Amino acid sequence: MDKLPSREEDMQSKAQPILVAQSISKRYEHAKKVVHALREVSLHVEKTDIYGIIGLSGAGKSTLIRCLASLIAPSSGKILFHGKNIADMDRIALRAFRKKIGMIFQHFNLLSSRTASGNIAYPLEIAGMSKGEQEARTNELLELVGLKEKKHAYPSTLSGGEKQRIGIARALANYPEVLFCDEATSALDPKTTKEILHLLKSIHQKLGITIVLITHQMEVVKQICNKVAVLEGGKIVEEGLVTEIFAQPQHPTTNQFLQSATHEIPLEFFKELSPRRKLLKLRFKGSVANEPIIAEMIKQFHVDANILLGWIDRLQNLTIGTLIIELSGPVEGVKNALHYLKEKNVHCEEIKHGSR
Repeated sequence: MDKLPSREEDMQSKAQPILVAQSISKRYEHAKKVVHALREVSLHVEKTDIYGIIGLSGAGKSTLIRCLASLIAPSSGKILFHGKNIADMDRIALRAFRKKIGMIFQHFNLLSSRTASGNIAYPLEIAGMSKGEQEARTNELLELVGLKEKKHAYPSTLSGGEKQRIGIARALANYPEVLFCDEATSALDPKTTKEILHLLKSIHQKLGITIVLITHQMEVVKQICNKVAVLEGGKIVEEGLVTEIFAQPQHPTTNQFLQSATHEIPLEFFKELSPRRKLLKLRFKGSVANEPIIAEMIKQFHVDANILLGWIDRLQNLTIGTLIIELSGPVEGVKNALHYLKEKNVHCEEIKHGSR
């Protein structure tokens, strides 16, 4: 009898990355010019991840996800699926790999001549599944995405959210291990976006499917992802757990995205900034939020702290509090107060006009 894996061995196998990019670059040549779409990008996606890749237009997001999904080949570097280099796979292995991934598109890409069930069944037909099996799988997926009653509807009669639900069902048809989402919610209104994200999270939990999504909206990352990579100019400038990135962003681009997902700071807050008066953004997480840090700072260093704005972000199982404060007082007192905040592990960022 084969030995069953121990709990420790089982945990280790689950922690193994399902998808790895090793220093991948992608170059395009056009009119004797070389365009570097990706530059030495490395990332590890584990089976339990909903992994977000965020960047502005032109950052290289679409190129990266197309490389990861083997729709295009990188110019250099490796992409590993379960430890195997995709570039080394023969035709049969590559076909098997492509059955293990599903793709959801920004503009749905549904076939207008087919009904909702016909669109879902399309990849099953290509895979050679029998009519009876197609019918059973299609019905199962329609129920999963909440559209049983739309089985015979054509795409032209469906709303944007319904079209994307059909797109999700179609992407799940062949029992994929990884679901790639290419700006899957950017064509939808905020309410529908929230519903689609809730559906994706539910699918991740119910089916154990790894999700890799690209977006230009930090709100999407905040709602659904456990990890995020920030892409700029074809490079990853910051990467890590969403909770850590939100609590202590290190790169200006990340800060820019975070501000778009939280609150706009009013212009009047920036009046008369000087060494004696600073505008600060403080982020608290975990037990730090329960300490009277502001009160103690005022008492110790004889400074004034006027709370101008505050909010709470709920990320997975962690709550992060943010305060915008006006810190004023003697130059030395302000300097010592800033040092005190850092000692207390409060992420402290000085806000200047134009950095909102």
